[in-house]
Amino acid sequence: MSEQGGLETRLRAAEAALDRIGTTSDERQTCRELAHFLIRTLCDAAAVDLAGPGTEPARVALAGATALLEPAPDVASAVRALDRGHPLRAWTAGAPDTPVHLVVVPLITRDEVYGTLLAARRHVPFGDQDLATLHFAARLASVHIGYARRLSAMERSTTELQRALVSEPGRPHPNLEVASRYLPHGGGTVVGGDWFETVRLHFGRTLVVVGDVMGHGLDAAVDMNAYRAVLREIASTDLAPHRVLRQMDALSAEDEARRPATCLLVRVDPARGTAVYASAGHLPPAVFTRDGGELLDVPVGPPLGTGMGGYEALARPIDTGQVLLLYTDGLVERRGEDINASLDRLISLRVRVDAPLGDVVDAVCDGLDAQHAEDDVAVLAARLRHRPPRHPHDAADHPA
Repeated sequence: MSEQGGLETRLRAAEAALDRIGTTSDERQTCRELAHFLIRTLCDAAAVDLAGPGTEPARVALAGATALLEPAPDVASAVRALDRGHPLRAWTAGAPDTPVHLVVVPLITRDEVYGTLLAARRHVPFGDQDLATLHFAARLASVHIGYARRLSAMERSTTELQRALVSEPGRPHPNLEVASRYLPHGGGTVVGGDWFETVRLHFGRTLVVVGDVMGHGLDAAVDMNAYRAVLREIASTDLAPHRVLRQMDALSAEDEARRPATCLLVRVDPARGTAVYASAGHLPPAVFTRDGGELLDVPVGPPLGTGMGGYEALARPIDTGQVLLLYTDGLVERRGEDINASLDRLISLRVRVDAPLGDVVDAVCDGLDAQHAEDDVAVLAARLRHRPPRHPHDAADHPA
């Protein structure tokens, strides 16, 4: 074959490899694609062994006439014999009349060895162009494996960051019980900007908050943390909830890179038995009593970060027989279902309002199958803590 013809052959092989290897961010799928690409174009059998950080290699892909691979010597020993200047090792096995030609190629990038590719074919040895194609396909797969591992590490870091941020909301006053849950969509593969918080205020009051930054990933988690920091700073001034939202919106709008977010604030005042609500584009809170659930018609302003303002407050009584439930849309929204139907499912749940508050949150999540939700889920429940009267004569004035 002429030099020009050989170049064209290599280019066609490279184009085919680019189309067929690395179609997903799953490293095992990449290895399977590598093996199947080679048996369609170059080999009679192929296997891929993959090692994780600190783990022994394991065979994750096998394709073609796998019996041809059995004469292969110890692949790990073969790999140790390789160096960066000679990234291929070829040998022949089998009987003289039925030779099997094998090649081992490390899956390697500039910084790391991920595993090995083992290729075999009958009768005809691998030529220089064949070895060049094997080398290119292995390096291509290695690049995708490295990307998949970096992406997985970033997603783990993001999930750990978000869990750390939402797992420990501030402590409310002792006169208010709270319980919360955060469930990342898909087990935490791609996290969003869901969060909750409680902030102690003066005179025994507590600000209860849930929010949702638009989008997913590290940027959403970072913006979520920024909104929480702004909230804490503004809430310390003891403004009314709708004024807190107004300040948060104005400050967030100054940062053009900040993603918009929905947010629901509730200032709970146990001494007066009142709760004041304000919403920035968020779904309505639910209140459960022994008689069932109810959605509160809180005036809804625009999401935070738009700079539009226009927030209003709603005051409602609250007592020890009620459980207040704040949540993000992942709890209720389902693809193809009207949001009103989704909310009806929530308030139709039978909730034991006298049960431990953590059990109440679990019952809500189980009742709405939150483990299989199509988005992240954040839930925060609050209930006034019952306190018996301090003096005997108070009992007569405040019967149980």
